[in-house]
Amino acid sequence: MKLLARDIEKDYAGQVTLMPEEAEDMWHTYNLLQVGDSLRASTIRKVQTESTTGSVGSSRVRTTLTLCVETIDFDSQACRLRVKGTNLEENQYVKMGAYHTIELEVNRKFTLAKKSWDSVVLDRIEQACDATQKADVAAVVMQEGLANLVLVTPAMTLLRAKVEVTIPRKRKGSCTQHEKALERFYEAVMQGILRHINFDVVKCVLVASPGFVKDQFIAYLFKEAVRQDNKLLLENRPKFMLVHSSSGHKYSLKEILSDPSVTSRLSDTRAAGEVRALEDFYKMLQHEPDRAFYGLAHVEKAAELLGVDILLISDKLFRHQDVPTRSRYVRLVDSVRDNGGTVRIFSSLHVSGEQLTQLSGVAAILRFPIADLSEPEDDSSSDED
Repeated sequence: MKLLARDIEKDYAGQVTLMPEEAEDMWHTYNLLQVGDSLRASTIRKVQTESTTGSVGSSRVRTTLTLCVETIDFDSQACRLRVKGTNLEENQYVKMGAYHTIELEVNRKFTLAKKSWDSVVLDRIEQACDATQKADVAAVVMQEGLANLVLVTPAMTLLRAKVEVTIPRKRKGSCTQHEKALERFYEAVMQGILRHINFDVVKCVLVASPGFVKDQFIAYLFKEAVRQDNKLLLENRPKFMLVHSSSGHKYSLKEILSDPSVTSRLSDTRAAGEVRALEDFYKMLQHEPDRAFYGLAHVEKAAELLGVDILLISDKLFRHQDVPTRSRYVRLVDSVRDNGGTVRIFSSLHVSGEQLTQLSGVAAILRFPIADLSEPEDDSSSDED
């Protein structure tokens, strides 16, 4: 993401102009947009024209509109973002107050204005514009006949390919069908790796499976790389790391990322940091339950007592439609930071973020035990509408 202009006043009202440069930037943009914001961007409008003879035709024109945002739709797999709202500035094609949809696109700038830019949103812009935070981990989670190829970026877990091949069982006296099917399967996974992994960016490719499937696949992959003289694979061989997983399904990714040998290798990636923080929280909950709390009301009370050491919170909560509820989460983040605590904002599109959502999206590891926070949790920490 490129920051082209920033004009924010002392009262935190103002606007920024941004240019998304890659698919993941659309996810950051989705988290920046809120209902009631003003969004200015170019869009396509279908215009009807009437000629002097009375015949009616239509054409598509590109025009720049400023919308008051009403609905925001994000397709996480395609990384497409559609924003619908009413027009705030009349032009020759669109009347004031008319509804229109803008589809935000990569490499097309937009200007976003807010009545108040809070600390979480401003941090999101800094994170999105930091060139060092890019997709640097890929994972192939596999079992016989099934493989999921996933990119793990700082903000989301993207399924890039799913390979399914029926593998016949070995028969007495003949393994030919079984071996041919396995070879077809490995070939398809290899093609997926070549198609979807950018080795210029990716620092590590995790290959995980139960049993020996991963070992057999890696043996096949590099035997083929030598046979085909595929320099890309051969030069990047040190980036491949074999890990055990209980299955070839996507949900095994959390188990893989929390493997100690993996976390030490990925110590500089945010994804591994999130998984580690969640693991620490669960360990604390098990061994010192008075130093681990979840749910908004409990964590807020701990923050009031200056007890929060690490706050774990889902970015989903900052997309809450109710402004006072959203402000409550922002106040909690600011309070923990002001008192020297660490704040980890989890992406709801990461496996660790999905797990945090099951704990109402907010949890905390405390500096010291607090024994009397056992009042019932209120409903205000419910998921976004």
